[in-house]
Amino acid sequence: MQRQLNPIQQHLYEIIFGTETKSGKLFDLALIATILASVFVVLLDSFQHVNLEYGELLVKIEIAFTLVFTLEYFVRLYCSPNPRSYAFSFFGIIDLISILPTYIALIIPGISSLVVIRLLRIVRIFRILRLIKYLGEANILLRSLWQSRRKIIVFFFILQVLAIIYGCLMYVVEGPHHGFTNIPQSIYWAIVTITTVGYGDITPHTTLGQVLAAFVMVTGYSIIAVPTGIFTAELAIEINRNRDNRRCANCNHSGHDGNAQYCKHCGTNL
Repeated sequence: MQRQLNPIQQHLYEIIFGTETKSGKLFDLALIATILASVFVVLLDSFQHVNLEYGELLVKIEIAFTLVFTLEYFVRLYCSPNPRSYAFSFFGIIDLISILPTYIALIIPGISSLVVIRLLRIVRIFRILRLIKYLGEANILLRSLWQSRRKIIVFFFILQVLAIIYGCLMYVVEGPHHGFTNIPQSIYWAIVTITTVGYGDITPHTTLGQVLAAFVMVTGYSIIAVPTGIFTAELAIEINRNRDNRRCANCNHSGHDGNAQYCKHCGTNL
């Protein structure tokens, strides 16, 4: 249920959510720059010598960034026509996740001494996902991935079945004395081989095992392009769906981009 916005909320909404307005574009550019700067601080903090020398300064900078993003998050809730919808949307959750680790580190005493908990600070890197909303092409890619999800899931299910079959066969052929100590270990080898990664930590030694490995390698090369083909087909459909079917009054060409103002063939105003 959408609520009625007062003048202040409406003005903030046009700035924060109105990407087509001048003030909205300036806000987006400022936000993008802030996101990139905050991510740069996270990356810089991962260098041990930098952390030892400038650790306190980086913490203060991170707190400042967190306060800015926290303010932005609550302002979005304040001016959104449907705050609940925004809070539980993909980007709303990302916005929340990106600011929580800093507060967790501040609230829980001694958290910085726990190596595992300190890794939560890396969750701040999720801020970079917020850049996706400003790229129309990224939205096309995401929709294409979503449309091809069932086919890709079926493909990976079949791939897992093949890996289990090949892994069991290799366990029987090679056995524990050649490094294939159990079936899960053999399945791991099959996955590494099918995906053409080839770590080489486990290798067949018998002739029959090497023949089987050759079949696994050929299988990998045969099916490695399948998910790419599935995604490419859906991407082509999505691109065609987003094309503008308006015809140019001058040259009669169509197939322009959705936001095109001029014909890409002759330059006439559409």
